[in-house]
Amino acid sequence: MKKRALISVSDKTGVVEFAKSLSELGFEIISSSGTARVLRENGIDVIEVSEVTGFPEIMGGRVKTLHPAIHGGLLAVRDNPEYMNQLKELGIKPIDVVAINLYPFEETVKSGAGLDEIIENIDIGGPAMVRASAKNYRFVTVIVDPNDYESVIEEIREKGETSLETRKRLSLKAFRHTAIYDSIIASVLNEKFGINEKFPYELSIPLRKKSELRYGENPHQEASLYISPVEDGLSVADSEVLHGKEMSFNNYLDVEAAVNLVKEFDQITAVVVKHNNPCGVAVGKTVKEAYVEAFNRDPKSAYGGIVALNRPVDLETAEEMSKVFLEVIAAPGFEEDAFKFLTGKKKNLRLVRIKGFDKRAKGLDYRRISGGVLLQDRDRELIKEWKVVSKRQPTGEEKKDLIFAFKVVKHVKSNSVVIAKNQKTLGIGPGQTSRVDSLETAIKKAREFGFDLEGSVLASEAFFPFRDSVDEAAKHGIRAIIQPGGSIRDKEVIEAADEHGIAMVFTGMRHFKH
Repeated sequence: MKKRALISVSDKTGVVEFAKSLSELGFEIISSSGTARVLRENGIDVIEVSEVTGFPEIMGGRVKTLHPAIHGGLLAVRDNPEYMNQLKELGIKPIDVVAINLYPFEETVKSGAGLDEIIENIDIGGPAMVRASAKNYRFVTVIVDPNDYESVIEEIREKGETSLETRKRLSLKAFRHTAIYDSIIASVLNEKFGINEKFPYELSIPLRKKSELRYGENPHQEASLYISPVEDGLSVADSEVLHGKEMSFNNYLDVEAAVNLVKEFDQITAVVVKHNNPCGVAVGKTVKEAYVEAFNRDPKSAYGGIVALNRPVDLETAEEMSKVFLEVIAAPGFEEDAFKFLTGKKKNLRLVRIKGFDKRAKGLDYRRISGGVLLQDRDRELIKEWKVVSKRQPTGEEKKDLIFAFKVVKHVKSNSVVIAKNQKTLGIGPGQTSRVDSLETAIKKAREFGFDLEGSVLASEAFFPFRDSVDEAAKHGIRAIIQPGGSIRDKEVIEAADEHGIAMVFTGMRHFKH
């Protein structure tokens, strides 16, 4: 019996060459109207689906392949005599190769189309045929990716058919293809229908592989990078690596931390991150000033660090950056002369242009745990209320510094404190198991690099459980403190602030970061 191939594709890439090769190998080609027209125009004999089914396409093409003459040919188990006898009685021929890609739903959404057009680009018959073919992988070769055409043809030429291993691989790829297709539809319609159900009972997360990474957090761990096809906001994952070594797993995590922090600021700001924690943050009048000040907050830790800026990198800043070893520079862009200078000077330095820098990150925050996933809102807010609880009011400059420091501490691993002055960090104490330990770490850092703490401010991402941190801060000249409040000992903490003449502000909003 002559073998049959069913070809019905929206993406016509490589399909003419593929169909010609199949025809030369003795396959009979079945195709839907649009694909059939393209193949005929290129001299390939085609049997239209309507000829096989005995029915015309109806409802503007909404119904064309949903018919036993098609699905019987796809689902027939060749070594089941009963099935094959039924096919013979009904005049249905088996289909051996299926090449299908689906209506361009994702592209239609990204084009800005209205809801009606989006709905019309939800493929029904395509996924049904793909799933039927993939289910019957023992006998049917299903192809959803044009990149697989060539290898399939080569294998059929060499062996007369595809191997079982190839069919298994392509079957799995097909099921993944329809799964992500449906998950994208569900994600888009959740928004388009105005339902916006944040935590549905059943959730599928569409992700598409962008690249393999050299390794994970450590060399013995394999890793890959996946991107979301439905989120059009800020995207570190889908950003453009313009120059330098391949980005690593840890590079991406650090860039994410740095970019999320620098986006807190409207003023020209630079952030230096090491191991997911900021080690220096500064606002400046110029990009160069912001970078130099941020780097000099803790030059020891900044060595080999990740720098993020909220303005394009100019030549003056690039020249300063070239003086030290950095892993990554991430920014909204790079001025031409700055890019030329850095690429000529630093062969391995990764230069990353952040995609959607002017936008907010979309979607929820996901955390993987054994056997499941935790989902939460992104921590987008900063201060719920500005409540001065001390006798002394903060000065205008202290208020600026308090807000600056609270923006920074929001992005430091808990328990954390940040000491700042003149909108520059002086000391950062991340990730300690007690708050006073975090403060002592921040003070030690500030002293190490010769910073005068007199007149500085202190931010804590959570409340002070005891007055000890306030007493310690007072010893070093810290004049104002910002914290969420909410401790059962708030009264004694406030009393400590008043005893030392420290201004204290409660924000009513905690920023734990685990």
